[in-house]
Amino acid sequence: MFDDTAALREEAEERLRALAGDHARLRDDQWSAIEALVVDRRRVLVVQRTGWGKSAVYFVATGLLRDLGEGPTVIVSPLLALMRNQIAAAERAGIRAVTINSANPEEWGRIYEQVADGLVDVLLVSPERLNNPDFRDNVLPELAESAGLVVVDEAHCISDWGHDFRPDYRRLATLFEELPPGIPVLATTATANARVTRDVAEQMGEQTLVLRGPLERESLHLGVVKLPTAEQRLAWLAQTLHELPGSGIVYTLTVAAAHEIAGYLREQGHEVAAYSGQTDPAERLAAEEALLTNKIKALVATSALGMGFDKPDLGFVIHVGAPQSPVAYYQQVGRAGRGVERAEVILLPGTEDRDIWAYFSSLAFPPEQQVRATLAALEESGGVLSTPALESRVDLSRSRLDMMLKVLDVDGAVHRVKGGWEATGEPWDYDAERYSRISAERKAEQDAMLAYQSTGECREEFLRKLLDDEAAKPCGRCDNCTGQHRSAEIGAQAVETARQRLGRPGVEIEARKQWPTGLSDLSGRIKPELGAEPGRALGRLTDIGWGNRLRELFAGGDAAVSDEMFKAVVQVLAAWEWRERPVAVVSVPSASRPALVRGFAERLAQVGRLTYLGELGYRAGSPGSQFNSAKRVQAIRATLAMPKELGAAIAACGGPVLLVDDRVDTGWTVTLGAALIRHAGAPAVLPFVLATTS
Repeated sequence: MFDDTAALREEAEERLRALAGDHARLRDDQWSAIEALVVDRRRVLVVQRTGWGKSAVYFVATGLLRDLGEGPTVIVSPLLALMRNQIAAAERAGIRAVTINSANPEEWGRIYEQVADGLVDVLLVSPERLNNPDFRDNVLPELAESAGLVVVDEAHCISDWGHDFRPDYRRLATLFEELPPGIPVLATTATANARVTRDVAEQMGEQTLVLRGPLERESLHLGVVKLPTAEQRLAWLAQTLHELPGSGIVYTLTVAAAHEIAGYLREQGHEVAAYSGQTDPAERLAAEEALLTNKIKALVATSALGMGFDKPDLGFVIHVGAPQSPVAYYQQVGRAGRGVERAEVILLPGTEDRDIWAYFSSLAFPPEQQVRATLAALEESGGVLSTPALESRVDLSRSRLDMMLKVLDVDGAVHRVKGGWEATGEPWDYDAERYSRISAERKAEQDAMLAYQSTGECREEFLRKLLDDEAAKPCGRCDNCTGQHRSAEIGAQAVETARQRLGRPGVEIEARKQWPTGLSDLSGRIKPELGAEPGRALGRLTDIGWGNRLRELFAGGDAAVSDEMFKAVVQVLAAWEWRERPVAVVSVPSASRPALVRGFAERLAQVGRLTYLGELGYRAGSPGSQFNSAKRVQAIRATLAMPKELGAAIAACGGPVLLVDDRVDTGWTVTLGAALIRHAGAPAVLPFVLATTS
């Protein structure tokens, strides 16, 4: 142990210079955190702006603790991009860092051995690893006993009041309780208001030292440009991108928008790449590297490129569509301007933003009835059920079911084991009041985001106040402070080019190939003689082009397709390179929009000179709405039927059939409808819908 605090600080300064360069000096709060961790072995929560140097605290502390003979630092980190940056930073400081995550399972055994042999200074793990049965039961206990320091990066994820709450992070409260005395803990975040800060500190323990600083970013120049249509926003973006300094990030709210915007910008001569959680890991890594090395002008990205992505000279961040939380927005714009004097931050809000917010809000914690049904299914099984097996018994999508099970696991009502989940038999209460308050908080955040767009006050001060930054003051740099608002003018030809790009119709619908797991009498591959061909949709509901018009159509009830929309439908059909042209049309029965679907199908038959054979039927009412594949298939099988006359007509027509519906969500309605039509004698079925949700 260091007896001389001055000597310890000098050693810390030397390690900082190795990490950040000869000019680097420890900030007062950086030193306070390091001293509390290394000397006092305390628990510390650091809430400081992006670029302040939070990672320097844990790397310097790691070096000092390792010199004292302590075990490795364990860092819980949420994103692969963040892990890669942390490993690179550790190497610069002479610290050996390795990671365990979903992308390198073949290396786990070797890494565990290196940790046990004392060859690793820092082990980075994803929060999901914490409840992997093998890791939790066999690796984590020993690791917790031998760790020299435990670090939680992006600690706002611990709190369900935070903008990016993750159920796996809630397990950390249990880990904190089980750590042996004397193991210091550091939690860091740049985006936590007072409520989130209190919540995280309480979960860390009573004696947690909280070091919270001002969130001012002196390089950021914030502005808002309001443009009424998607094509105007796209044209403005293509025009303005030429003027912006260096390279940057263009954020979108959906995966579809990221690809749509990236495609348009490339057509306009910009070097850009699309980036989302659905992008192949190798492609994501290549895209990050291209941005880091300035080989491209921008990444057009969803929030998958967020926390921890470190490019100090990032020159701009543009949002095409507003995030639903000012806290999330400030976190994302914080990627820019960390190592440059000026960075441009521009928000292009859209009329469709609220629809997208409403969709994300619908994915909140499920109602009590569905939670109780899940617990009952586990208890009745008397053993272990896999997630797919549960999915067949509980009407929740896979993502919502996974999230709910993680929360129930942390609450002690279920337990994750090899092969799935089991009930613990412990009593559990549905905290309806808390979930309601969280929902109200989300709504307040959305209202605040709308207020940010229209405020005449300083934009940075507005955001910092929402983060409970007591030092918030007018920045003197934003468009409101300076009175220098970016022009919203765009050339008519540029707008027309963007309109044509957004109006380019047609999305391929992949045919279902496998039955969902968990069904007693259907499993494995769908028989080729019953399968559908790949289909087509006019557009995605999440597109910024056709998506807006399709949402408007469906919001209008049982309305007919407009002439303009039908003209685009004809374009999609004309471009469809089917192996054999369809000879007839069959429609899916619709409970909500019967006139729209039937009229649309009849009009398609007329323009294509095809025979409209009629529509499939329901045995006893429509199947209603289900949210996972197994439940959806069960409901459709119980209701969808082939009328005798229609079956005879299909058999007699002797050629491929176009199967028409208004939209595809899970894809099971057209899959089972196609199976009925194929069984009646059609050699092929080609699904065609107005919209797909993905």
